[in-house]
Amino acid sequence: MSTAQSSDRSATIPSRPEAPVQRRLPGLDGLRAIAVIVVIAFHFVPAAAPGGYLGVDVFFVISGFLITTLLLRERSRTGRVSVPRFWLRRARRLLPALAVVVLTCGAAAAVIGGDVLVHLGSQVIGAATFSSNWLYIVQGTSYFATTSPELFRNLWSLAVEEQFYLLWPGLLILLMFVRWRWLRVVIVSLLAISSAVAMALLFTPPGDATRVYYGTDTHSFGLALGAAVAIAIEGRMPARWLSRTLALIGAAAAGALIALALAMAPDDPFVTRGGLALVAALTALAIAGAISPGSWLGRGLDIAPLRWVGERSYGLYLWHWPVLVLFVAALPVDAPWWVAPSAALAVTVAASWASYRWLELPVRQLGFRGAVASISGRGRRVVAGAVAVAAVGALVLTGAGVARDPGKSTAQLAIEQGQAAIDAAATARALHAGPGRPTPLPSGEQIYAIGDSVMLAASPWLQERFPGIVIDAQVSRSMWTAPDLVQAVVSSGALRPILVIGLATNGDVDPADLQAVVDIVGPSTLVVFVNGQAPRDWIPIGNATLADFSRRERSVELANWHDAIAPSIDELASDQVHPGGPLTGGIYVGSICDALQRLAELPPLLDDSDYRHVNRPA
Repeated sequence: MSTAQSSDRSATIPSRPEAPVQRRLPGLDGLRAIAVIVVIAFHFVPAAAPGGYLGVDVFFVISGFLITTLLLRERSRTGRVSVPRFWLRRARRLLPALAVVVLTCGAAAAVIGGDVLVHLGSQVIGAATFSSNWLYIVQGTSYFATTSPELFRNLWSLAVEEQFYLLWPGLLILLMFVRWRWLRVVIVSLLAISSAVAMALLFTPPGDATRVYYGTDTHSFGLALGAAVAIAIEGRMPARWLSRTLALIGAAAAGALIALALAMAPDDPFVTRGGLALVAALTALAIAGAISPGSWLGRGLDIAPLRWVGERSYGLYLWHWPVLVLFVAALPVDAPWWVAPSAALAVTVAASWASYRWLELPVRQLGFRGAVASISGRGRRVVAGAVAVAAVGALVLTGAGVARDPGKSTAQLAIEQGQAAIDAAATARALHAGPGRPTPLPSGEQIYAIGDSVMLAASPWLQERFPGIVIDAQVSRSMWTAPDLVQAVVSSGALRPILVIGLATNGDVDPADLQAVVDIVGPSTLVVFVNGQAPRDWIPIGNATLADFSRRERSVELANWHDAIAPSIDELASDQVHPGGPLTGGIYVGSICDALQRLAELPPLLDDSDYRHVNRPA
């Protein structure tokens, strides 16, 4: 998340006399606005912007460009770069809003209780030390998992930025000793390329990409690329024709970014194998086109609504995720899916506006002491007292929430119980391996199941009903992985007569993936697709796709888990996704049993010699 503004607004609060007046860079607020809008859309209504997460990478490039530009201007003006003053400016920019968000949302989490308290203590430490990304990696937390959405998960990007900036001012000072500008640009560009290549090489689909997504080493290419652009254009005034050309290229790049935000799903292997690097490159082009002198693109991105959002983008980014998590946890399980994001959006906008007006601007422009001193007369004591009381109260409540950390979410506990059951069954099969007689349907010895965390949580009851079943289930899988997973099973010779696939929870369902599965296993294998249940907007569309495909394919049946669990949805784990006990686990298994029964009742296919005047099946 970008954390620097392109200029300091001073209409209402005077700047410190010693603070340098910075020339405003056009278009950056507009680009920031687009970035934060798509990020919020991705978190609030994922189907509206499946690739909205790329907004973070747009912020990275803007931040790298802007911070480097400011450092270069300081060097040009004073002949040196002051690292202590750089960090003081960063502290003024980041800490006030961050502290308020952490204390306010931490206190609210303590009041709500339950899953929102999981790992709250380490999250607060990560926020205070700008180390959230590495703490999540060490804890094995998945960015893509929905089993326990961390309250401050979005602070990983802030950590990546500040870790980069811990080293960057010193590196920039060293780079200034390189005589040729083009060589300086090449060196920084190679840093960016190295980071992007590391992301591509260290991740092997279809695993979990959290390590390369959170890692500072693998996700700093946007920051470095933005810095390279700043060095390349430092003090240069392009010709008019070049400015016009850059504006056209920048506009095309901005349009491509929006298209990717609407299309590039997070589970696509292309994301880590060049997709995010492409986002960074497009953002660099958009910046170059926007800041060119007289650029119509810069003027267009500076329209009032975009500029208003862009100026408050830091606060919007900080508030939107924890507020959404809190509303989801606090609302009844039967509340319509749109209530939580709607309420969270209203609170996010209001809190960001207030933070920008009364906290961020005063501290950034006047310093910590100057902001307090700007409150005149008796009001200063009243405000200071109220703030102190509120801060102490929030700190006490947050501490109480940390002390009540349950350690694991209800969904995670259900998943671990399922994994333990799978492991126990695998051990039993290994101990009693030998020739056996398959029993008639439904028999576990005839079933191979591939699934996500929902199937993992339900596995104890699947194994109880179908002894001998093989279950291959992992957290965060989605349907696009199904063809590769099934192909691996077929290639290993482990496929059984019945294949059950439960991968409809974590993303869109593409009919092409379903068809690929059927083509891989062939007509002799019966397939059961389990549909999805989750408070996500893509679920109805995916379930409709599964139902339509199952109706058209003779050897395919639908296990309607969504409708089966609907009367007992409040019995699920708190995330409204995972079976949390015998009742919901039994309902999950029952939906599969119903599908298997329908498959068992299919009449046999006629042989070619039996068709005669009978129409062949389509």
